[in-house]
Amino acid sequence: QVQLVESGGGSVQSGGSLRLSCAASEYTYSTNCMGWFRQAPGKEREGVAAATTSGGYTWYAASVKGRFTISQDNAKNTVYLQMNSLKPEDTAMYYCAAGRFCPQATMLTRQFPYWGHGTQVTVSS
Repeated sequence: QVQLVESGGGSVQSGGSLRLSCAASEYTYSTNCMGWFRQAPGKEREGVAAATTSGGYTWYAASVKGRFTISQDNAKNTVYLQMNSLKPEDTAMYYCAAGRFCPQATMLTRQFPYWGHGTQVTVSS
C-alpha cells in the first residue's frame, strides 16, 4: 500500500507563493502518475496538476496554468507543487494523489487510488 504525506501548506496573502511537498513511501508501477487535487468548502474536489514520474508529461488545470508548477525528485520519491501568484480562490485543502495513468483531458479522482490526508492552503486578499 502506497503512503502519501503532504506538507507545506499555510496562510499567505494574495500574490504570494507556497510550495507543497508530497512524499511517497515508494514509487511503483501504481504510481506512474503523481498529482494534486484541491477541495474548497462546499465544492467538489478538482484536479490541479499531474505529472508522470518519468518527467516526460505534465497536466495543469486551466485555472492554475502559468502560476503553478509540478515537479519531482525521484531520488526522494517526492513531488512538489510550486504555487505562485496565489489568489483567494486558490484557498482549499490540497491533496496529493497517485495512480498509474496521468490525465489527458480531465483529471478525475477515480484515476487515482492512492491519497494523502491533505494540507490546507489559505490565501487572504
